Order: sequence, then C-alpha cells, then structure tokens
Amino acid sequence: MTAPTPRPTVGARLERALAATLDGEVAFDDYTRHLFSRDASMYAITPLGVAFPRHADDVASAVRAAGELGVPVVPRGAGTSLVGQTIGPGLVLDTSRHMNRILEIDPVARTALVEVGVVQDQLNQAAAAHGLMFGPDTSTSNRATIGGMIGNNSAGSGSLTYGMTIDHVRALDVVLSDGSRARFEPVDEAERARRATAATLEGRIHRELPGLVEVHADAITAGMPAFWRRACGYRLDRLVGFGPDRPFDLAKFVVGAEGTLVVATHALVDLVPRPARTVYAVGHFADTPSAISATTDALDCDPHQVELMDRTILELSRRKLEFAGLGDILVGDPGALLFVSFAGDDEAELIAGLDRLDAVWRRNGHGYHTLRAVTPAEQAALLKVRKSSLGLLMAAGQGTRRPLAFIEDTAVDPAVLAEYTTRLKKILDDHGLEAGFYGHCSVGCLHIRPFVDLTEPDEVARMRAVAEAVRDLVTEYGGVNSSEHGDGLARSEFNREIFGDELYEAMRAVKRLFDPANIMNPGKIVDAPSMTDNLRDRDALPPAPPLRTTLDFEVVGGMRGAADRCMNIGACRKATAGVMCPSYIATRNEEHSTRGRANALVKALSEPDPHAALGDERLHEILDLCLMCKACKTECPMSVDMASLKAETLAHHHQIHGTPLRSRVFAAIRALNRLGSATAPLSNLPGRVPLLRRLLERALGITAARPLPTFHRDSLPRWFRRHRPPTPRGAAPLGTVTWLADSFTTYTEPGIGRAAVELLELAGWRVELATGGCCGRSGMSKGLLDDAAKKASALVASLDRDTDAESPIVGCEPSCVFMVRDEYATLLPDSAPARAVAKRVRQVEELLVEAVDAGLLTLRADSWLAGRRVVYHGHCHQKAEVGTAATLALLRRIPGAEVVEIDAGCCGMAGSFGFESEHYQTSMTVGGDRLFPALAAEPADTVVAATGVSCRQQIFHGAGRTAWHPVELVREALADRDRGEPGA
Repeated sequence: MTAPTPRPTVGARLERALAATLDGEVAFDDYTRHLFSRDASMYAITPLGVAFPRHADDVASAVRAAGELGVPVVPRGAGTSLVGQTIGPGLVLDTSRHMNRILEIDPVARTALVEVGVVQDQLNQAAAAHGLMFGPDTSTSNRATIGGMIGNNSAGSGSLTYGMTIDHVRALDVVLSDGSRARFEPVDEAERARRATAATLEGRIHRELPGLVEVHADAITAGMPAFWRRACGYRLDRLVGFGPDRPFDLAKFVVGAEGTLVVATHALVDLVPRPARTVYAVGHFADTPSAISATTDALDCDPHQVELMDRTILELSRRKLEFAGLGDILVGDPGALLFVSFAGDDEAELIAGLDRLDAVWRRNGHGYHTLRAVTPAEQAALLKVRKSSLGLLMAAGQGTRRPLAFIEDTAVDPAVLAEYTTRLKKILDDHGLEAGFYGHCSVGCLHIRPFVDLTEPDEVARMRAVAEAVRDLVTEYGGVNSSEHGDGLARSEFNREIFGDELYEAMRAVKRLFDPANIMNPGKIVDAPSMTDNLRDRDALPPAPPLRTTLDFEVVGGMRGAADRCMNIGACRKATAGVMCPSYIATRNEEHSTRGRANALVKALSEPDPHAALGDERLHEILDLCLMCKACKTECPMSVDMASLKAETLAHHHQIHGTPLRSRVFAAIRALNRLGSATAPLSNLPGRVPLLRRLLERALGITAARPLPTFHRDSLPRWFRRHRPPTPRGAAPLGTVTWLADSFTTYTEPGIGRAAVELLELAGWRVELATGGCCGRSGMSKGLLDDAAKKASALVASLDRDTDAESPIVGCEPSCVFMVRDEYATLLPDSAPARAVAKRVRQVEELLVEAVDAGLLTLRADSWLAGRRVVYHGHCHQKAEVGTAATLALLRRIPGAEVVEIDAGCCGMAGSFGFESEHYQTSMTVGGDRLFPALAAEPADTVVAATGVSCRQQIFHGAGRTAWHPVELVREALADRDRGEPGA
C-alpha cells in the first residue's frame, strides 16, 4: 500500500503562493528567517518567511495570501525598532529593499509623495534642492525609512519645533488586512458617509469607527495621557470631535499603529523649510542633574532643541577614533553637556539667541562654561557624537550584559523633568542598576538604558520591577510611557493600566474592526505577551559550543561573542555617508549588511557543530560580498569586525571544502608581483592580449573587464641598490627609518616608493628597505590564515632581527601598514616580537609632516600644484584604524593647494575582490554609488589623490582619472623639483 503524500506545511504553501504571485523575492530558508528574527530591541522571534515586495500590488498579494493561511504579517522598514515592533512569527514584509522611490516633490505645496521604504536622509537630500526637509529629525535618519517612522510615530531632537511624524502625514495608500487597498486621507462628513456605503472592509471601517469613537469619547478624553509627545496606543483622540469643522482623518489615525491595522505602501508627507543656519550653545555641567535643571531657562530663550548627553556617553566617545575631535573642543571634564540650538535664516537673530541663553545661564548660575558652535566646522565633532549616543551606549555592554530599551522612552513636562529624573534615578539605584542618560530635554524625553544581563533570571525579574515602577512614576507626573519609540513588545503589556479598562477595550475594538482575523502584526499595542517573553539572550540562543579558531577574538564568548556584539541598530544600512557597508549599498539586501552577516554567523556558531556550520554554502553566500573594508570596526558602534570574522569563516570553509586555486594565487601576490617585475615587459602581455585575458578569466575567474597592473622591471629594490642618498636638508641626521616595501609599490608602482624614500632621505632619515616578504594581508583576506601567520611571523622575525629596535617602521600602502600594526594582534596573539614591531609602525605621512613643519623639507609656493584643487580619497583600512588626518595634514602643507577630502565611501575595489569575475559588477556598483559621480563632478584640472593601490586602480578604471599617491604630490612640490607639471 502506497503511503499518503505528506501535506505541505503552512510555510511551504505560503512560499509557493508568494513565489507564484509576487514580482519581488521570497526567502524561507533558515538563514534569512534568522536574520529577520531580530531588530534593535532585546527580543527575537523567528518568522515563517520573508518577502521583499517591489510595489503595492506585491504587498496586497502577500497580505492576501498570508490571510488565507492564517499567517500573521509583520511590516518592516530598516528593522531598527527598539522595542520589538518589527519582529513576529509570521511573514515579514521588508519594504526597504525595493519600495524606496521618491515619486514626486512639490515645492509649491511643500509635499513629497514617496514609497514607504524611502530613507529619511534620502528624502531630505532630494528636498534640499528646494530648500525643504522632512521635519521629524530622527537620530537614525541615515537608515530610518518613512514607513517605519509612520509605524512608530517617530520624532527627534527637533520635535519642539516640528512635532512628530503624525503632524506631517497628509495621506497614505494602505493595504488592509483582507488584502484590499485603500487611500486614507482627511475627508468631510459627506465623503466619509459615501465611503461608508461600500460593501468592503474599507467601507465597514468608515461606517463603524465613528460610532466607536462617539461611544467612548469621554474615556478617550480622560484616558489619553495629557502630555502631547506620545507614541502609544491607537490615536483615537485624533478622531474625537470630527464633524463639519474637523475632517475624519484615518491617515493620521493609523500613524503609530505599528503595522497592527494596515500596511502603508505610499505616503504623501508635508515638508518644512530647511533653516539656512543652525547655531549651538553647548553648556558644560558638573553633573546630569545640574544640566537638566538648566533646561527651563533654555526653553525660555525659544530654542530649536535642547539635548542632553551625560558623562557615560562622553566617556564612551573618547574610546572611538571616529569621535576623537570632540576631546579637542570641550573645556575641563564635564559631567554632562546640554546642546541648545537656534535655527533660522537670520544669523544675527540666531547669535542674539546664544547671547540671551548665555546671559540667563550666567545669571542663574547654570554650568561652568558655554561653548559656542556657530559654523558647520565648529559643530561637526559635537553633532557626530550627539547623533551616535545610542550606538555608543549600546557598545558599552560586555557579553550578555547590555544596555536595554525598556524604560528609555518616557516623557514628562520639561518643567518637572529634573524632579522626575531624580526619582527615576533612585528607582535604578534601589535595584542596583547602572544606566546612561541622553535625549531630548526640550520635550521632557530622556533615553535611559539600564545595563541588564537577560541570561540571569534574577536580572530579568529586576528589569520587570523597574519597568513597572517607572510606568507608575511617569503616570504620576502626567507623562507618557512611550514618547517616540512606540509600545512594541516592551511596553504594550502595560497599556491597560496606562489607559484604563474602557479606553483599552475601545482600542481592542479598533483592532478587531481593522483586523478581524488578527493577522496584522499581532501582539503589539493590545493583547500583548509579557514584556519578558521572547527575550533575545535568554530565549533565543543556546550556550555557544566550543570552537577552535586561528584568530584571537578577545570578546567574552569567543567568535560567537564577537558576532553577537551586533545589537541590530542598523548603522551598517546607511547609504549617504561614511564607508559601511559597501555591499549593502550596492544590493540593499539585509544579508549583505554587517548586521545581516553578524546575525548569520551567530546562527552558525550556535549550531551543535559550529566548525561544520561555518562550511555551510548558504552562509558562504551571505559572507561572499563582504569587501573586508574594515569600516565596521570603526563605524559600527559595537565595533563588529566583520573582516576578521569572515577571514576565520573562510579558513573553516577551506578546511571542509578545500582551498580554491584562485585564493592561493591571490595569497601569493608578492611572489607573483616579484616574478612579474623580473620578467617585464613580457609579463605585461597577458593584460594587453584579449585572448589571454579570456583564458585567464576561464581558468581562474579573474575578469577580463578590468585592466591588470603593470609590472616594472626597475623595481624599488633594484632602484634602491644603485641610488645615492641625497644630502639631507637638516643639519643633523634624524636616525634610521625602516621602509616597509609592500608588494605593490615595490613591483607595480615603484615610483611611489622612490618618492617616499627620497623625501625621507632629504629630511635627514637614513632609510633601510625591509624586503623580508609579504605581510600576510593577501592570505588573510582569502582565509588562508596559516599561510598568513607564517608570512607574518617571517616578516616580524626579519624586522625584529635586522632593524634598530628604536627606529620607526613606515610604509605607504595602508592595507599592509595596518596589517603589521593592528592585525598581528589577532593573527599572532602570543608573539612578543609582533607586539614590539607593531608599536614602531607609523604612517609615512606623519614623519613627512613633522619634517615639513621642522623646516627639513621646503615645499615651493610656485609648483604646478599651486592654485590647484586636490581631492583626496582615503583607503578604507586607513579610515578604520587611524583616520585620514595625517594624510590630509601632509597634503595641506603643499603651498597654494586647495585640499578637500571626499566622503565617497569605499571605492569598491578591495584588493582582489574587484578582479574576481563574479564580484566585478558589485565592485563597479559600489564605486558608482558616490566615488565615480564625485570625481565626474570635478573639473579636468582637479588633482586626485588616493593612498590605496586598489583605490587608484578603481579610480582609473571607473572614473577615467589618474590618482596620485600623496607622497608623489609632495615630492612634486619639493623645492629641488624642476618647474612644470609632469607630462605637460
């Protein structure tokens, strides 16, 4: 007898239905489900699957298919929810990947029509051309989507001036819970009555909702928190009193509904005039209570915003290279800062605002110093830290002890904020919890994140007790429990106590009216689980199985702990500034963000056999597009070092599946370059013969579309052996410096090495050439860690044995310089010589700046660079490890040159990545995002400078511009150079 065929699971049936009807992609594999099980909250719930709709019809089809199978629908934008709105057990709809078009900006009406996946900064950039902006200015504006802001009713530091998202939504196109579509907008009574006649869910909503509001009008008026800045419950207060003089506005009503009533697809939003100028006063205070007490006086001066940052945030910022500039401008050691801004078009009026504030603070004894930041240059370091407060606080956690968002969104009238905060601090002290304080004093909202270890049952109980105590405290002060981040899984449980039984039941009735089958993001706002259910660290992760790694991961929990540092705040999804994350910028796919890769690794490293899991091909696919730029090491607030994690994962993959020939070839780049130099010019023929390029592509997967480097027979070592050091300009020699002869400026660009050596010698250094072998970077990038460690050990032994222990080691290829200086700590963690060598490594630019400033090198004021604009593109590893300050300082020593650093992200080349056939298009897409357009906008006589060999290759290939290494430009500007531009 034949066994019956098993009935497909609900997940399989839904996947099949969606694949047949959606234009967008569908993913139900275990890795994708895990990636979307988390947002930036303390919760984790694995969904059934994920859909990536391309348009509104896809959203409608997905909701309809899910509803037919009784599967919940969870709308999601950037997935940066702090309290768990964007996770759930059903079908996740990621609208950020494809539904991100700005359809129209009307500068006359001051409106924008957008798809809900548009990022706030993306909209602001487009609106800026008309002198406009979207008012609610979230700190996550570089990744927050308009749809997510609508779901949360987001606000920001400027809400004192601009209000909340609800105040800027004019109309919404939505999908209802039955898959039908509707347009929500303000309508008069006649139009509402007309719509109510339809035999549809939309018609039913227009028929029944007015009666529900009328019946519960008294409870709505009495039960809604009095304070205006709220993002909690359903906004029934917006419908009370509708009639001839007040339209029935469902668009505003569903703002803040967290996707529990409808899924928005398009939004018509209001824009506001962008202030021409913003100026800041930054008050320095001894402690946080003193700063908060100064808020009322600040508000009397009619500011744009008043923001608090406490000592915790300041101390954390000092540990990050990205925020080093802040320490240079603060006075003394403040226990807290208060940022007060004035915005507008009249500079004199704004300065007068600063004067009034300074006077009133002095008169009332507030603070010990007030810093003025009037120009953008003066404001840059301050604002960078202020917008990163959340990330800095999140990064302060150790292991599973993390700063958690469960009381961070309360708000009270600013007049009682000082007293309220003092009592809240006592609650924390009574429960033995530490926390950082920052936020929006101007609207009485402080973001307070206590540190809690959710793996400890006693701490979970303590967290709940604190949440209940703070709920009661904020109610006592007439405030709100959720003022901009929403209810989600963290606070929805308390809504009955907050709103009272009648109003809460009215909200439940709203949910039933809009969503009879309870499929729209259930468990948020009403009928929620306990706030201590579905906790990420307690419920979602088993203990980490043991795993031997080659690299040393100095985080509690080893390699999994290093990956699990990610708290999903989504900074890697930014697309308008910085470097991170290049491949996400190219694909807009969650799995190609640092966050996606980190979460994928957490899943693999939680398997019973993590070594075998690291060989999984799906995991390899997720990690494949990581360019190993290392930007995440600095730009990720948690410093998740995905380059090192990928290198270790590749090593395990090779152990299981074998090492590809191409990886071995690229790992041997120094030997190949040395051979190419020795056999030049014959070795350059393959790069010029199309047939040979096609054969190379077929054999090794090295794309024929990209030019190969040119080998030079007169390599740097050959030149060095015969050259005669020039007479130094200084009176006395500076000592010995060791030149790290990297694999590229030694054999393929030796002119750069020669220029650097000549400059050092002219400054008075005796240069020794270190040609002891490859630093191991190429092997490490391909996961050949044993090979990389062997090469690194050999180079360290050579440098330790053959060079003066006191002499600096310098080089000009950042990937190699910082391999020796920083990567050896994880590759050779037990090597004392490696640590000693690393301490001696400096950038060549640092020595040359010192020489110019000491008068040892004199740069001409009439070189061909005088009057020229020089745009500089920094190498990703340099930006990640030390920043570009030294290089910019050197370029700015060239008399008459206008030096500008372009914020163009990663060039996309990333060493071997851009040579690989399957990665070539991604490489060019990354370069084409910001770098190529930035260079195309420059006049033909603009000089381009770049420190990385990969960057120079990509700039030449993708932008058609020759890029100079900065040391070449300085050599050209030296006083002993003949006049005239090279090649002129």
